[in-house]
Amino acid sequence: MAPKYHPTPLSGGDRRALQKELGKARAMTTVFAQQAEEFRAKGEALIRKADKLSCESWNERMWADGEPIDPSPTIDQAVNGGFPWLQIECSRCRAPSEVDFAALPHPPTTFVHDLASRLRCRKCAKVGRRAGATLLQLAQQRRNGP
Repeated sequence: MAPKYHPTPLSGGDRRALQKELGKARAMTTVFAQQAEEFRAKGEALIRKADKLSCESWNERMWADGEPIDPSPTIDQAVNGGFPWLQIECSRCRAPSEVDFAALPHPPTTFVHDLASRLRCRKCAKVGRRAGATLLQLAQQRRNGP
């Protein structure tokens, strides 16, 4: 984008006044840009904290009620809040497992409780059964390690 054109005044006093105002305007752009970055960083930190609290609240409700609770955080909210893993259990053989949200083919705006009907037990699938998974909780790290 081309810089804005300011016609130069004829008198020396007006030229100096224009240069002074242009200098102030350019200095203010730096100040406003710095303030915007500070507020953006504070906002992102608050959003991260809100996402973490949302995940912890959902975990507590899951523990208390024991079923996929609606509404749940979305996948991107869980990852942003520091909970990139979902602990599940096979509804048939009770084998525990973890799901890495980064490896899921689902869009990040998918709600966690919507995954309950889509996840299957790998152990039971090898023997020809299609047992579904029971959601347990969101986790900050893998239960069994890498």
